[in-house]
Amino acid sequence: MSNSKAILNTAYLPPIQYMAKIVSYDSIEIEVFESYAKQSYRNRCVILSCNGPLSLSIPIVKVNGNNTLTKDVEIDYSTNWQKLHWKAIESAYRNSTYFDFVADFLCPFYSRREDLLIDFNSRLLEEILKFIGVDKQFTYSNVFLKTYPFDVEDFRSLIHPKLQYQHLDDRFNPVKYYQVFNNKFNFFPNLSVIDLLFNEGLEALSLLEQTIAKAPA
Repeated sequence: MSNSKAILNTAYLPPIQYMAKIVSYDSIEIEVFESYAKQSYRNRCVILSCNGPLSLSIPIVKVNGNNTLTKDVEIDYSTNWQKLHWKAIESAYRNSTYFDFVADFLCPFYSRREDLLIDFNSRLLEEILKFIGVDKQFTYSNVFLKTYPFDVEDFRSLIHPKLQYQHLDDRFNPVKYYQVFNNKFNFFPNLSVIDLLFNEGLEALSLLEQTIAKAPA
C-alpha cells in the first residue's frame, strides 16, 4: 500500500470499516486532541438485535463543555449503562456460533470501570485485535492538525454513523457473512466488529482483509 500510516478517531466497539483501516495500515494514530464531537462512533456502536440495528451509546461527561478534548472526556456512571449494554449484546448474540469465545474477553469490560472514554475504547480495541490475531502498535496525537501530510491517510471525518455525514470510501468493500437473524433480515453491512466476531470467530480477520479494496491504479 502507498501509505503506511493512518489517523482515526477513537471508537467504541468500532464498525467493520474502521477495523479494516487498522488491518490495512502499519501504523495507526488515534486522534485525542480534537474537540469532542457528539453523535459519532466515539462513544457508540451499532449491533444487530432481533428488531434490527440497535445503537448503544456510552454516556459521557464533557468536563470543559463544548471545548472538551477527546482525551479528557469522562464516562458517566450515574446510570448502569454497562449492565444495559451487556444485556443487549447478550440478547442479540447468545445464539451465535462463537458467543462463548467472544463473551469470554468482552464481558469483563462491563463490570469494571475506566474513568476516561479513550482508555475504555483503547483497551477494548486491544482485546479485539488480540482475539483476531493482529499485532498492531498505536500512537496518540499530541496536537491537533487540521490536515496531515500526503503520506498519512486521514480517516477522522470519513467513518460516521449518520448517513448525512458519511463520505465515499472507495477503499472499503463490505463483504457478506452469516448474521444471527439471517432468516429475518437482509444483510446489514458495517455493523460493530463484534457482530462479525460473534458470527465468524477467528475467520473475522480473513473477512476484514477481503473488505480492503485495492487502491486505484
